[in-house]
Amino acid sequence: MLDSHTPDPELTGSPLWNPDLAPTPMSRRTWSTYNIAALWIGMSVVLTTYTLASGLMQQGMTWYQALGTILAGNAIVLLPMVLNAHAGTKYGISFPVLCRASFGVRGANVAALLRAIVACGWFGIQTWIGGLALHALLLAAWPGWATVPSATWIAFGFFWLIQVLIILRGAEGIRVLESWSAPLLLGGGAILLWWGVRNGGGLGHILNESSRLQKGSTPFWTLFPAALTANIGYWATLSLNIPDFTRYARSQRSQVLGQALGLPATMTAFAFIGVAVTSATIVIFGEAIWDPVVLISRIGSPSVIIFGALVILVAQVTTNMAANVVSPSNDFSNLSPKRISYVTGGLITAVIGIAMMPWRLYSDAAAYIFTWLIGYSSLMGALGGILIADYWVLRRQQLAVRDLFLLTGRYRYLNGVNWRAIAALVLAVLPVLPGFLHAAGTPGGQVQNPTFLDTLYTYAWFVTFGLSFGIYLALMRSRRDAGDLAAAADLPAA
Repeated sequence: MLDSHTPDPELTGSPLWNPDLAPTPMSRRTWSTYNIAALWIGMSVVLTTYTLASGLMQQGMTWYQALGTILAGNAIVLLPMVLNAHAGTKYGISFPVLCRASFGVRGANVAALLRAIVACGWFGIQTWIGGLALHALLLAAWPGWATVPSATWIAFGFFWLIQVLIILRGAEGIRVLESWSAPLLLGGGAILLWWGVRNGGGLGHILNESSRLQKGSTPFWTLFPAALTANIGYWATLSLNIPDFTRYARSQRSQVLGQALGLPATMTAFAFIGVAVTSATIVIFGEAIWDPVVLISRIGSPSVIIFGALVILVAQVTTNMAANVVSPSNDFSNLSPKRISYVTGGLITAVIGIAMMPWRLYSDAAAYIFTWLIGYSSLMGALGGILIADYWVLRRQQLAVRDLFLLTGRYRYLNGVNWRAIAALVLAVLPVLPGFLHAAGTPGGQVQNPTFLDTLYTYAWFVTFGLSFGIYLALMRSRRDAGDLAAAADLPAA
């Protein structure tokens, strides 16, 4: 087992090495089951989760159908999450370093960049929502804020700056932030639910009113495939880079239990709070208020408004820091380890996230689900299939960690690139590409009279995961040009 504090001139001098990408030493593997669960609570309790069920209900689902779909999606994505987490805990390595085993020490940049760009988009979306919450907080504290020119954009910029300052603190600050924020977020959600039930005439009454939230009339089984895929896509990103966090876990038991306890239940519970409270607003205010930022401004009490906005701000920060900064920071660092540190990678993420104009990505709920979530899930599924096939089937959880940091090691393949992994990625994505292009060119992303390729796209994550898994194994096991691979892979030459 490598220890990043052990001097090794060959490793430390390698262009693939820096202290942030180096294997986590045992002394820093301190995250308990609670820390891992708190991480997921912090990432799951966020405005996009609160409104996740609403997007499905607007298309025609009932509240229990929407919640069941969310629970099923998160239970499914938990499996690749736990499988990919294993290498992080066993070897103390991050996601881009793990990718070097299957894609090659240079080819790993392809996988890392694809994951990083998606994270940048999410960083921008969560920052935009957090800026709106900060805007509401400032309005509650100072009504004159409404007269400030470009007030919303100023709040957005300030919220972005807060996160930049946290980025400068480094990765350890994430653990502390998540651990302390988890009780606050759970308490804030419970208080909001209590307010809705108390003022809305009871839980049964407000859930009966939830039928008024349904805008569409699309049959459930027509909606379900795309909705399930979208919910898998929601965390398909983290199912890849979860080693970025489990590299700090005390044991495999800590990471498995922490994820199982923290992810599916929290996502479903907070989505339920969103449905219940929104239904309560129909009774209390005579209209459905989906946006919790708007809701807290309607409640009236300045203290409630300030507390509610504070909870929302904390929720956005915890999610963004963990889900959308850690991974791209490591991914960008992997491009040039000697020049780009974790902090520098985080700053790059913050800039690109704004450049992607997140206010447009989040402006249309239907397009957000059917184009953004499903679209990138196809890429994440393809990457996930390759990683799991390589680590669990081909290598049987055995990695030569030292060689992951050497240009001349067993993972060099051909000029540092395993063309088989690249081919599996491309071939897996191709079948769903026409459906994505069709959805992207359709308002709201919902294609009328779908063709076979459109239907295939609704199962994008499943399709690309299965295809990349099978294609990668076939290419690796049937190779005949094994001259470079005999040393590059852990398997004997064919």
